[in-house]
Amino acid sequence: MAERSTAAVGVAENSGDEETPTARADKASVDSAKDGQSSSDRSPEDTRSQAASPSSSDSDNAVQDGGAEGDADGETAESGDDTVSLTEKGQRSSADPAPADPEPPDLHSGHKLARRYRLEECVTRLDGFSSWRAVDEKLRRAVGVHILPSNHSRARQVLSAARSSALLGDPRFVQVLDAVEDHDLVYVVHEWLPDATPLRDILATGALEPHDAYQLVTQLSQAMTAAHRKGLSHLRLTPGTVLRTGSGQYRIRGLAVSAALRGITSDAPQRADTEGIGALLYAALTQRWPYDEDAYGLAGVGSLAKGTLVAPDQVRAGVHRGLSQLAMRALVNDGATASSHEQPCTTPEELSKAASALPRIKPPEPSFGSPRPYQRPAYQPGGAYGQGAHARPASAMGGPGAPADPPAPPALPGRTGKVLKWGVSALLIAALGLGSWQVADTLLKGDNSPGGSTGQTHGNDETGATGKPVKIVDAKDFDPPPRGNGSENPAKVPDAYDGDPSTYWLTQKYYGHPDFGHLKPGAGLILDLGKPQQVSSVKVDFVGATGAHFLAAPKDTATMPSSLDGFSNVTSGTGEHLTLKAKKPIRTQYVLVWLTELPLSDDGNYRGRITEIQVMS
Repeated sequence: MAERSTAAVGVAENSGDEETPTARADKASVDSAKDGQSSSDRSPEDTRSQAASPSSSDSDNAVQDGGAEGDADGETAESGDDTVSLTEKGQRSSADPAPADPEPPDLHSGHKLARRYRLEECVTRLDGFSSWRAVDEKLRRAVGVHILPSNHSRARQVLSAARSSALLGDPRFVQVLDAVEDHDLVYVVHEWLPDATPLRDILATGALEPHDAYQLVTQLSQAMTAAHRKGLSHLRLTPGTVLRTGSGQYRIRGLAVSAALRGITSDAPQRADTEGIGALLYAALTQRWPYDEDAYGLAGVGSLAKGTLVAPDQVRAGVHRGLSQLAMRALVNDGATASSHEQPCTTPEELSKAASALPRIKPPEPSFGSPRPYQRPAYQPGGAYGQGAHARPASAMGGPGAPADPPAPPALPGRTGKVLKWGVSALLIAALGLGSWQVADTLLKGDNSPGGSTGQTHGNDETGATGKPVKIVDAKDFDPPPRGNGSENPAKVPDAYDGDPSTYWLTQKYYGHPDFGHLKPGAGLILDLGKPQQVSSVKVDFVGATGAHFLAAPKDTATMPSSLDGFSNVTSGTGEHLTLKAKKPIRTQYVLVWLTELPLSDDGNYRGRITEIQVMS
């Protein structure tokens, strides 16, 4: 039987390796589906210390079978480079000196795990495990999967770390979706964020602005503070494990599983993660890596432990001094001194408090191009016949580089021209007078007509009184194929029109994008009014600002439509409390409230909630 759980925290088995209780409690990290390493992409634990020893578990070559993963996970490794990992002071590999681990499972694109996760592309094959981009065929979404043999020396630790990370449920981290032991395989499924950009790719284009760097250190330190309070650590914070979404939020991939996959532990996990954040801040300010060796496409500038590392504001001009000192306070270690009289930051919480104590850093002002100055054309006196005082520009009189203007039309002879002008003016005045008289006459006749009304009604456009509630006889969830599965929480549909705002109908969870995760155009509710009735507007209350459309079926529709083609769009809007009004009242029996853009919920997913719907005549 397959062992599947994301609801219980397992305790990592020691597998014969000696670890301190602190190391076991903090050995957690969940990685996205891209964990390749190369000589130019070493993680901080590989480069932060000068007193390190080779690790047999991380000295294998990183073979990249799929190239760079999408924008979601951005730690790209070059194929064929030798990776020699060095463990930091206070960090060590739990597999040292364990016997060699089995080779990664021989899987291929198209292989399915649990008849649900279809493997698409192998992005990493390293140290007995492999990472894949895959598709969850049940929920029709992209996911990442880490796979290793169940007899791997670190399989127990990986499962325990993944389950612990899944329980955190913090949207600032890439979420673990599943952790499974299935016969001879162990695999961890996690979110795939195609719209997020790795910090490594951002830094490849240049250093960050002070305000962006401040947001980086603030969000990372606060996120890691929350993780350490739950006993979880990362130990591999690098430019490849930090992602920035389109809204400017930073998300961390690799809490728990990344270190567990590589057997990395630490006697001081909070110190290691704080130094990792400091290294990222240093890189963001300078576009340099604060260690001796080059890594992540960044040039190394020196070692703090050796006394060769200088402050960011001495590496690059224009660096914010407060952020420069903060980076050095986070990086200071083993007796080295920072470029500030302040005490070093040894935990993410201390770093978060130090960042919040900085004076407010304003975002950069938007730049606008200055308008082109107006240049008065140069005129010269005189000119051809008929121009009089309106002289031609000098450039048009044969000046270089300017096209010749078309010749001016000849003026009418003096007396004839005057007569023509007066005639045209008289005709215009007469036309205006006649038109005004006709308008006045029409208005006077209209006021004297019986009933005092000039409006007309024609057949189907005849409407009654508006603004009265129309009873909703029945309602049904609407998730039409081919991209929908035909069901969207049908049991909760009555809660959308029960008159109780504390209850609601809700959609499924969608990841990564407000437009249903790029999976389908939308979902909604069909309201059955019992018979064709007059409808002028639909009032909808949501939880969070939601984009929605008001659609209606033709008035002669006898049965509830089963596809979107059976409705026509009336109007649309976005907000938390919407009144969707038709231009003029319509007659219909079936009204569709169609959601197209969902709000971000507290758990980091996108989900629509309708608390109340009211149809007005």
